[in-house]
Amino acid sequence: MKILIIINDAPYGTEKAFNALRIANQLNKDFPEAEVVIFLMADGVNCAIPNQNTPNGYYNIERMLKLSTRKGTRLLLCGSCLEARGLKSVELVEQAEISTMAELTKEIMNSDKVLTF
Repeated sequence: MKILIIINDAPYGTEKAFNALRIANQLNKDFPEAEVVIFLMADGVNCAIPNQNTPNGYYNIERMLKLSTRKGTRLLLCGSCLEARGLKSVELVEQAEISTMAELTKEIMNSDKVLTF
């Protein structure tokens, strides 16, 4: 089974990215045979910026993404969204792949389930 999770929201301010990554990490834990793909677009691309410094006790999106990719999740980022935010040449977390809308549409069509946040 293939599950695509699309994150459109910034890493902090709401808990959408946090909850999306909680689901991704739980899927990796409970269903290791499932293929999980995360696609970051719009302000969601900010989730892949490294060296996030959050207060102790506060969730850290970078750490959650790293846990997910270590468990096999594929991490794709919208290239035009990065470019629009001046982030095209910024260092990204390991395993991040710059992608396209064409790739996203293929991922949607090849997924059994699509979740959006």
